[in-house]
Amino acid sequence: MRRPQAVADVLSTVLRGTPAEKLLDEGRIWVVWEQAVGSRIALHAQPSAYRDGTLTLTVDSAPWMQQLSFLKKELICKVNGELHQEMVREINMKAGRVSAPPPPAAPWVQKRRQLTPDELSWISEQSDSVTDPDLRAVFDRLIRKDRESK
Repeated sequence: MRRPQAVADVLSTVLRGTPAEKLLDEGRIWVVWEQAVGSRIALHAQPSAYRDGTLTLTVDSAPWMQQLSFLKKELICKVNGELHQEMVREINMKAGRVSAPPPPAAPWVQKRRQLTPDELSWISEQSDSVTDPDLRAVFDRLIRKDRESK
């Protein structure tokens, strides 16, 4: 392995050919739902079940249920497009409570501190022992980031 792999890729590889692979694929419907149909629809309708190509949506009101019934084919195309495979063949709807989607997570920003002149000098001494200039720059950057985060 040349570089680290995403956990989803590792799971996909490990589960390939098992019944769990199918469940993993089905679970992606919930992940791509809002992106596929848009936030406005996602506020009023959410996936609640999937079985044998039929996606069941929970819809929060009769007017939205009626509107979405006219858009079934379009919703199926959009979801399958996001999934990059033909998984959803039919949509059923039921009335129910739809919870608001979670707000997007704030990006994690690590606080960094200013390095002292002594620390900068020490880092320079450590990286000077590396002869390759590209590797030296990477090594220097790595030590700096480590020290700034402490």
